[in-house]
Amino acid sequence: MLSARLIPVRIGQRFCSATAQLSSELKTKIDGIIKKDPVVVFMKGTQKEPMCGFSRNVKLVLDHHQVTFKDYNVLEDSELREGIKKYSDWPTIPQVYVKGEFVGGADILIQMHKDGEISDFFDGKQVPNKYGNQKLT
Repeated sequence: MLSARLIPVRIGQRFCSATAQLSSELKTKIDGIIKKDPVVVFMKGTQKEPMCGFSRNVKLVLDHHQVTFKDYNVLEDSELREGIKKYSDWPTIPQVYVKGEFVGGADILIQMHKDGEISDFFDGKQVPNKYGNQKLT
């Protein structure tokens, strides 16, 4: 088993800790997952049965905007659950990726929705959505 070692990473004028150990196999697996579908959500539970309120809220926002997404239930795969947190350097689940880029968790997605930014964001990524210019087909 790999042991985690923290490495200071400079962000702006401050330092953050990033977990150094993520196996190359798991990194390759996650790279493939986030690039396979336009919108990917690592969540507790599934689209059909979210197992926590935060995962449910992400699903509700995406459903409201009619954004199709691929879900990965991290409760069924502890290696993926811990690995995705290291991969993104984000400590919580759910995690949303759009076109291979990390967007954030439930709080960020909800705020984008409340601020009216989410349709423009999806349009910019060429992801079809109900209220944007990238219309559903």
